[in-house]
Amino acid sequence: MEQEGERDLYRLGLKLLELGSVVLANMEVHREALPFIEELVRETGETVHLGVFDGTQVVSIEKMDSPHGLASNITIGKGAPAYCTGVGKALLAFQPEAVVDHVCRLGLVAYTPQTITDPAKLRKELAQVRTQGYAVDNTEHQPDVRCVAAPIRNYTGNVIASLSVSGPATRIPKERIPALAARVREVARQLSLRLGYSPKAHAQEGRTSKSR
Repeated sequence: MEQEGERDLYRLGLKLLELGSVVLANMEVHREALPFIEELVRETGETVHLGVFDGTQVVSIEKMDSPHGLASNITIGKGAPAYCTGVGKALLAFQPEAVVDHVCRLGLVAYTPQTITDPAKLRKELAQVRTQGYAVDNTEHQPDVRCVAAPIRNYTGNVIASLSVSGPATRIPKERIPALAARVREVARQLSLRLGYSPKAHAQEGRTSKSR
């Protein structure tokens, strides 16, 4: 903490920011994700975000902007709603039901006319995310911005982060979503493997627990 002059007012000091940078630099997912983020930006020409879930919101821990520009109000280190962003829904879909209930109780604020504000509809969409393996923000958080995101798993099989591609709806029409989703899913899968995720091992664990 730092004191503002001789007043009884305090603010967060630069040391805390430095510590935050150290933590970020040592996060394995952040370290391993950088070349994948660069690859996605190069391939798609759009903005790429890497996000983690903080219990109620999604927090961007890395972002690389499109060379063509995108007015994104999601910035590194700041929280954004999980229920109406692609990177957030890709995380929220794999949280315990109690967490989803808590997010709904906090209120599903409408950021645009497309924002899902009905808890039942949100749960239905999150179930679809789990089935198809990717999430879509269809101009739900920012007008005229679409986003496609996929979950990232670690060695335990748990979803610990998500990766998204965002761009203006004019550059990401609905017809482009399937191809983008396939690519984002594949890059997220490759990154998960780098983090020690083993699809075969976890599939075997699932079969074993069902047979008990």
